[in-house]
Amino acid sequence: MKRRAIISVSNKEGIIPFAEKLVKLGFEIISTGGTRKALETAGIPTISISDVTGFPEIMDGRVKTLHPKVHGGLLSVRTNGEHIKEMENNNIQPIDMVVVNLYPFKQTIEKSETTFEEAIENIDIGGPSMLRSAAKNHAFVTVIVDNADYDIVISELEADGNTTSDTRRRLAAKVFRHTAAYDTYIATYLTEKTNDKEPENLTLTFSKKQSLRYGENPHQKAAFYAGKKQGFSVAWAEQLHGKELSYNNIQDADAALQILREFDAPTMVAVKHKNPCGVGVGNSAFEAWTRAYEADSVSIFGGIVASNREIDLPTAEAMKQVFLEIILAPSFSKDAFEHLSSKKNIRLMTFSTEKDNADENMFVSVAGGLLCQSLDSKKFDDYELQIVTDKQPNDEELANLKLAMTICKHVRSNAITVASNGKIVGIGAGQMNRVGAAHIALEEAKSKGINNNICLASDAFFPFDDVVKMAKEYGVTAIIQPGGSVRDEDSIKACNELGISMVFTGVRHFKH
Repeated sequence: MKRRAIISVSNKEGIIPFAEKLVKLGFEIISTGGTRKALETAGIPTISISDVTGFPEIMDGRVKTLHPKVHGGLLSVRTNGEHIKEMENNNIQPIDMVVVNLYPFKQTIEKSETTFEEAIENIDIGGPSMLRSAAKNHAFVTVIVDNADYDIVISELEADGNTTSDTRRRLAAKVFRHTAAYDTYIATYLTEKTNDKEPENLTLTFSKKQSLRYGENPHQKAAFYAGKKQGFSVAWAEQLHGKELSYNNIQDADAALQILREFDAPTMVAVKHKNPCGVGVGNSAFEAWTRAYEADSVSIFGGIVASNREIDLPTAEAMKQVFLEIILAPSFSKDAFEHLSSKKNIRLMTFSTEKDNADENMFVSVAGGLLCQSLDSKKFDDYELQIVTDKQPNDEELANLKLAMTICKHVRSNAITVASNGKIVGIGAGQMNRVGAAHIALEEAKSKGINNNICLASDAFFPFDDVVKMAKEYGVTAIIQPGGSVRDEDSIKACNELGISMVFTGVRHFKH
């Protein structure tokens, strides 16, 4: 009896030469729909599913492979006498190979014009069922879901007449990963449509983008996986030049892009160790770069810089004078790219600035678990600002307060940021108390010779008036903070006595 293979693929790349080799090796090909048509057009003889089952395809093809003569042929244990007897009694022939890839559900829902009905019609039922049956019975059945595995299967068949048990097990594991991911896309899509924010089971799927040389430290192994395609995403950025990204590079690049998406005006964001070390906003990429560099010309060395505008030649010439690990931008002008790429190792990357397709949730792993929360999407324009002091901030101070608070949101808590003249001039990140964070930020500004017209932002309220009193000593003229402490009046009183304006946002921005 000839061996049989079911072939039904939506991705037909490589399927014709693969099927031709199977036929030469003595396989009969069972096929359906468009795959069968493609094979027969290429001169490869096939048997229809209906010829196998003795039952027509019905319900617009929804029911064609869901039949005992298919799944009995896949699931029978070839060393079990009872199974063999039942196959003979029911005229079921064994099926030795399944080559299936599924309806393109993920690709379908990624199209903005796709209707709910179209999405549902692209949920494959028969394909996953055959794959799972074949994968369960991989002791006897070879199952292929990825055309990258065609060559190894053919080489083993040509060498030994069968695939090895190790290969069949590896392919079965790939199948179950594939169907699990496929079901996750469907579950996620339907969960979003039903607006269920906290489902009883959380299923996530990511596709491997690349192996990494190592993780956070050289003794740790790491890999990079990509999820949903979206803008301001390092996972979907394109590397145009430079050496391979590291684990820490990716973390820093993500931090830079998430800060950058807060801005519409030309902006440059420099990041070191996931904290901003220089942010500049201007009327052009060059002006934004100049301000970001001047904000902290020491820490930016070896940093990662992201721009929301194309990098032109003057900006590239200025950036090249500084050692940078990565430059991310929507695009590079031809001469800017040529100028920067003369540095062998610098990574030059482009990314999409689309904002409409962003994730709504973020996930953080803990030992044995996963935390899920909605993104901190509150922006400055969303605040209901309350000026609580006698002194009112002027327009320049309001602009600097906005910049300081926008950046403070992305700094590790306890966080203090200070801004002056449209740029961040000091950052106090990740301190155990707010006074310590303020001291670091204000000393940084002082070291740059900035001792007046400084605006200060805090990610959380002031429990005491100590930060206010310190701020006055460093030339702070305006403060922005959430408010909400039982001792707010102490800070307000201190501001009034010291001639500092204070604005409450009503929104806390802890970042752990």
